[in-house]
Amino acid sequence: MPPSTSSSKSQARLRITLRVWLAAYRAFFAVVRDPVDLIVRIALAQAFVMRAVMMMSSSSASDSLFNVDAIFAGDSLASLLLTLGLFTRISAGTLLAFAVTRQLGGTGSEPNAFIIALLAWYVVRGPGAISIDRAVALGVRASALPLSRPVMRALDALRDYAAPATLTLARVWLAATMLGEPGASPWLPSGTFAPLPYAARVVCAVLLVTGFALPVVLGLLILLFAGIATMHPLSQLDLYVMLFLAIIGLYRGGALTIDGRIGEWLHGHWLFDRPRDTVPADWPHVVIIGAGFGGLACAAALKSLPLRITLIDRHNYHLFQPLLYQVATGGLSPADVATPIRGLFQGDSNVSVRLGTVTGVDRAARHVRIGDSVLPYDYCVVATGAQHSYFGRDEWAPYAPGLKRIEDGVMARSKVLTAFERAETEQDPEQRRRLLTFVVIGAGPTGVELAGAIAELARAGLSDHYRTIDASQARIILVQSGDRVLPSFPEKLSANAKASLESLGVEVLLGARVTGIDTAGIAMGDRRIEAATVLWAAGVVASPAADWLGAAKDRAGRVVVGDDLTIAGDPDVFVIGDTAASAAWKGQPVPGLAPAAKQGGAYVAKVIRARLEQAAPPPAFAYQHMGSLATIGRKAAVADFGLFQLSGALAWWLWGAIHVAFLVGVRNRLAVILNWVWCYLSFRVSVQLITGELENRA
Repeated sequence: MPPSTSSSKSQARLRITLRVWLAAYRAFFAVVRDPVDLIVRIALAQAFVMRAVMMMSSSSASDSLFNVDAIFAGDSLASLLLTLGLFTRISAGTLLAFAVTRQLGGTGSEPNAFIIALLAWYVVRGPGAISIDRAVALGVRASALPLSRPVMRALDALRDYAAPATLTLARVWLAATMLGEPGASPWLPSGTFAPLPYAARVVCAVLLVTGFALPVVLGLLILLFAGIATMHPLSQLDLYVMLFLAIIGLYRGGALTIDGRIGEWLHGHWLFDRPRDTVPADWPHVVIIGAGFGGLACAAALKSLPLRITLIDRHNYHLFQPLLYQVATGGLSPADVATPIRGLFQGDSNVSVRLGTVTGVDRAARHVRIGDSVLPYDYCVVATGAQHSYFGRDEWAPYAPGLKRIEDGVMARSKVLTAFERAETEQDPEQRRRLLTFVVIGAGPTGVELAGAIAELARAGLSDHYRTIDASQARIILVQSGDRVLPSFPEKLSANAKASLESLGVEVLLGARVTGIDTAGIAMGDRRIEAATVLWAAGVVASPAADWLGAAKDRAGRVVVGDDLTIAGDPDVFVIGDTAASAAWKGQPVPGLAPAAKQGGAYVAKVIRARLEQAAPPPAFAYQHMGSLATIGRKAAVADFGLFQLSGALAWWLWGAIHVAFLVGVRNRLAVILNWVWCYLSFRVSVQLITGELENRA
């Protein structure tokens, strides 16, 4: 290999490796910064509340009780506001005045000096994202409150210009503290760093002042105090020193740092982060079709590489389908299970999001067709998921909607709630029974979860809402053509799931094949069930991607892919998720689960990265099964992890934790947790809205 080629490959690998590390570095700070900010505020508030309590308990009858009470009330109120992040600068300033007064009066301490430094930071910088101030800032700025706009501009200027300078002063103060003599000044708590050898303190002080290798220096100091804390109960000094060091590190030391100058040079010479209009046009273009689990995982893994990425979807949101059944039964709002795609990549200049419906892929011309337009690609990743399958009986679709889209969940919710509303005013007993009969077809995870949720809705959520009907007497029927529910689970768990469903009042019909569905109900051979609401959870079929690509497909319409998830004869077209037929699960087909799609997306990113680096490709894709879960009502679930299985309440808690963890976005996680807690404790349904136009089929 010529030396120039080898040097070029090494340089490409180095650039890409540095980009990936920089992206990971930024992601770490983005994830950690706001929770740490909240922890610091809570710790500061706790210090003042404890001080006030101690003053109250130690005050004698001769003390001015009014003054003690006033101090207690002031400390407590300011501490509460600081914790909430409400009027943060004012509350931090109030507490800062108390702390400075103590220090000037000679009653201060080394922890108090670090508390003063942290409070000064909040006076200048304000709170992080987990605060009321930040949540209402945009609304206040655009409100009719007097002087709201100039005040907000002044606070923004204080944050943008004074905060970096404050961190610079904090570094200098910390360096002076390290080099000072213990006890020389109450404003320099030099005894804090007495355990360090003097030479080490000099080195740390120089690095702090110059701002060189700050993450390393601050990280080692935090580990030092954490180690000291493990040898004896965590003292106030250890705690506030670690928090102070963390704040300096998380905000990158402020202005005038060598680290910052190095970063600027790397940005300018190594194309780490360019404005949108300067992303090089010669970077390879990756087109990802579909913003499901697989598409998002692929885009997230590729965004730190020198690539132009276009993410296309028919909707402007990512939908968490595993919880869509809770939208259908009123447990969650559609906004709780969907996240705007653009918001996920708003800080990534090389990622573009495009709203549109893909109608084809021209592999010869290497472009994707979106309506009347075309989009060229260098790499194409197809992650279009699956859709309902009625096994050749598509005429059933209007009478038995499935659950794949937000619209499906909202329609199902409206059908279920409308049935109860119509039953409330129906005079004919036969018609009322039909309205209060709900049929779910298909006993896979979605069908089991849907039937259990409808049963709980009727038995508990709506039990006292009506006057002429007893909602708890509703009939919920789960129809399964096979011989057991949850056929992909072990037989023991299937039996447990069936027993849990029946304990909720669900009728489970096994070995029952549906032969007809109409406006009045369903037929199973000679048997008929009259039901106003029928929901489909019996099967799915892959999107028409195989037809676009002209590629081989299996019986379910999935594209047959190779070991590297590419289609035969075209190494630049990848297919992942429910759209792909891959035997990467120890020779067995990869299941249509969210973890499988995410693993496929991450693997494709590795393949593309290896090609950019001109390195050896990764080993063949191998799906790692993390387990299967399904929930039945509010206190039962089943979980299969291969080596062991769980059922009952413990599996339910595990199911909830895993689903919350898989949700995209902090807002969605918090909303789902709050809704679940409310519904669980109150037996109330969060969303009881009937929306959209439904035909009158009563």
